[in-house]
Amino acid sequence: MAFGISKTELVEWKRRIEAGEMAILTHYWLDPRFPSSTSVTKVGCQDTKRLAEWGRQYGLKEAWIDHKEGYPHFDLFGDIQKQVLQDEGLVDQYKRFIQKERS
Repeated sequence: MAFGISKTELVEWKRRIEAGEMAILTHYWLDPRFPSSTSVTKVGCQDTKRLAEWGRQYGLKEAWIDHKEGYPHFDLFGDIQKQVLQDEGLVDQYKRFIQKERS
C-alpha cells in the first residue's frame, strides 16, 4: 500500500516515464514481505534498456525491473534506496521519507 504522496506527484512520475525520462518517486509503503521497510523508491523509465543501464551503476539486475501496469521500474529499499536518493540529488525525498524513519 502506497501513501504519503499527492496524486500530482504520482501523475508526474507516470508522465515522465511515458516520455522516456528517468523518473524517481519515493513514498511510504507497507508490505508484510518487507517488514523492516516503511518506504520504497521507484525508479522508472519506459525505455527499459536505459533503465537497465542506469541500474547497473548500483548493481541492479535487468531481471529485477518490475513491468507492472506499463510503468517499468526498480523498487529500491534500505541502503541502496538511501544511496540512490543521495547520488541523484533528491535530498527532499530522503528527508521526507528516509531520514524520519531512521530517527
